[in-house]
Parts: sequence; C-alpha cells; structure tokens
Amino acid sequence: MVLEFAQSPLLTFVVGLALVVLLLVVLDLPAFVGLAIAAFAVGLVNAAFVPDFTLAQAATKTATAFGDGMAGIGIPILMAAIIGKSMLESGSAQRIVRSFQSLVGKDNSDIALWGSSTVLAIPVFFDSVFYLMAPLARSMRARMGDNYALYLVVVGAGAATAHVFIPPTPGPLAVASEIGADIGTTMLIGVTVAVPSATMGGLVYGRWINRRIDIPLRDAMGTTTDELQERAQRDVSSLPSFLEATAPIVIAVALVGSLTVANALEGVAPMVEQVRPFIAFIGDKNVALTVAALAAAYTYYRWTDLSRSAWEEELTEALKSGGNIAAITSMGGAFGALLAASGIGPYIANGLEGFGIPLLVTAWLIAAIVRVAQGSATAAMLTAAGIMAPLTGQLPVHTAYLVMVIGAGGNICSWYNDSGFWLVKEIGGLTQAETLKTWTALTTIISVTGLVVVLVVSTVFPLS
Repeated sequence: MVLEFAQSPLLTFVVGLALVVLLLVVLDLPAFVGLAIAAFAVGLVNAAFVPDFTLAQAATKTATAFGDGMAGIGIPILMAAIIGKSMLESGSAQRIVRSFQSLVGKDNSDIALWGSSTVLAIPVFFDSVFYLMAPLARSMRARMGDNYALYLVVVGAGAATAHVFIPPTPGPLAVASEIGADIGTTMLIGVTVAVPSATMGGLVYGRWINRRIDIPLRDAMGTTTDELQERAQRDVSSLPSFLEATAPIVIAVALVGSLTVANALEGVAPMVEQVRPFIAFIGDKNVALTVAALAAAYTYYRWTDLSRSAWEEELTEALKSGGNIAAITSMGGAFGALLAASGIGPYIANGLEGFGIPLLVTAWLIAAIVRVAQGSATAAMLTAAGIMAPLTGQLPVHTAYLVMVIGAGGNICSWYNDSGFWLVKEIGGLTQAETLKTWTALTTIISVTGLVVVLVVSTVFPLS
C-alpha cells in the first residue's frame, strides 16, 4: 500500500500542497519565489515516478508553462494595470460608481457591481472582466468607506458564474461541443443555473462575510489609498463624463464581443466571413485591452494637471505593478501545470468509475476533484467532459444539464495552484487569508449551489 501511494500521482499532489503551505504560509516567502520552488519540486517528484518525465523536464516544463501563462495573460494584465491606474486617478472609476449609486441607491451598490460583472463576463473572459471591474470595486470602497469584501465578492461572483455556465464563454462552449449538447438549450439552462449561483455566492455570501471581516483598502495596481480617497471626495464637476469614463470598458467589451459574434455567425453570414480576419485581430483580448488602455490613459492625461513626463512615469509605475502580478499569476499556473503532468486528473477520474453514483453527481465530482488537484477550471471541465461523453446515452435528462454540473465542479475551490487565485489576490490588494475567505469560499459556494440547482431543475424539467 505504501509503495502504491509513493508511485501514484497522489504523492505529487501531497508534496505540492505541503510545499506551498510551508513556503507561502509558514515561511512567508514572496509568492513568485515560493511558487517557483514548489513547481520545480513537483517536477522532481514527477521525474522520479512518472514514466517518460525526465529530470531536465522538471526545469524546462516549469519554464514553458510559465511562458505559456505569460503569453496568455502578460499583455492583458499590463494593459489592465494602465486601465486601472488611469480610471482610478482620472476620476473615471468614481464617475461610474456615482452613476451606479444614483441609479440603484447607495444601499444597493453591490447589486450594481454584481449585475455589471455578470453581463460583462458572457462575451468576455473572466480575467478581463476582473481587470475592468476591480478598479470600480476599489473606488466604491474609497467612496463608501467600508464593504470592500462585499464589493470584491460580487464582482468575482458575476464573472465566475458566467465563466463556467454560459456559452459562448469558452469553457462551457467546449464542454457542450465535446458531449454534443445543443448550444441554444445550454445557454438557456446556463442562465437558469448562473443567476441563483451568482446570487448565493455573491450577494448572500458576500454580505455574510462582509459582516465578519473588514478588508482595508491597500496600495495596489500602482495606486495608493491616499490617491483613491482624494478622488472619492472630488466634486462631480471635476470628473470625466460618464461616456468618457466608461469608454475603456465599452471598447474592451465591444471589441472582444465582436469576435464572439463572428464565431457564432461562422458559416451563416457570408459578409461576416469577409471581415473575419480583421475581427479576429481587433477582437483578440491582447489588442482589445491595448486599445482600451490607450483610451483610459488619454482620459487620465486630460483630467489631471500632470506634465507629460510625470504622466509617463505614473504609467511606468503601473506597468511595474502589473508585471509583478503577471509573474505571480503565471507561476501559479505553472505550478498547476506541473501537478497536472503527474497524471492526477486521469488518476482521480479512473478511481471514481464504478461507484454507482448518479451520472450528474459523478461528473461534478470528477471535475471538482481534478480542479482542486491541478488548478485549472477549464482543464478540469474538459477532463470531465472527455470521460462523460461516451456515457451521455445513459443520461435521463438533457445533456445541457451535464454541461452545467461539469462547469460547477470545475469552478470549486480556487486556491494556490490556480492562476485566478493570485490574480484576485494581487489586483484586489488582499492577503492570502483574505483571498481564501472571499475568493476561494466564493468559488466553492458557486460550485455547490450550481450542482443543487441542476439537480432540482433537471428533476422538474428533464427536457429529455
């Protein structure tokens, strides 16, 4: 039994878990350094026990996974740093916050942020939504003086639920394609599942945890708390117009959304096909956020009395902050990739077969355990979809429900091996403990709520 454990991917998982706790919690090393050491160590364990995984790969795969992470989020995070800095210091974020409050009232500020992030996350990736909404949460905290935990949780809830439940977001879209679920029905059921899950995780849990912890506003994304407080007290006449203030968000969503629409109309609208190469360029999140950053930076320059050189220095400081966030986030993804290389996903999935658990619950369990073990929600969802696809014929309900439970399972317990954990921590200006109490708990509540909602709705409306 001991030998079997030593040769199984579970050993790699235990080693990785123990190391990140020791290095990041006990020894309190810088996050990037601790994650790098943990990733290399997991690679060494893989080299000892995983066939065809060489000692050299313990180093090269870590570097490659880190590079792949930077390729995916490097430019967006750096541009998001400029957007965040510019929107906060130009007063754009304050203008949007005050407009929200005048529309729904100060007591419902959380609902405004929750609704905005949910809608934005349908055509836009989760990370892009958080980049755009985090400055509003910080600015709302500066204006209200409290409730920062609540504002971050509602922003995360809206973005996370759309990310795993509602096509054309890539995760549920890929799962629906893998198991052959109708996209239209999947979208309808996705909204049905996402709304109560986001409500429970964002508004209900957000308000509950907000009464129990007080998260201070810290310096983050190149902006100090003093600067935020000063912007919060400005007269409305010294703030950009609502149209100019929202321009970066509108531009980013419109450009990324254009690619989503073009993909949906592929093969249906010949005219779209003619301009598709151009849409593919401007709709890429790297380009879209760059254009949005330019708009935000221009507004920042117009609405401050900074000289050109001082303005450039402020943007450079924002990029330095963004670079640190990108490095930590990418190394968190690399740590997860090294865990995945141990074969932990298939190992867990195979171990769950034959337990006699209902198929929907089995699919949720597979996705959930793989997610906790290797970090990536999308990878967990695709792993579970690949395993469950041959079993759809045994499903007594519509296959769209299977997409939902896989998405719910893949969203559970975002922690140290998930790049999203570090993104939320660094952009939000949180400690590790605060991130666990807000973001990690939130993703778990969304996951469990999503499963319960699917089981109830599929029983009443099987649609089979």
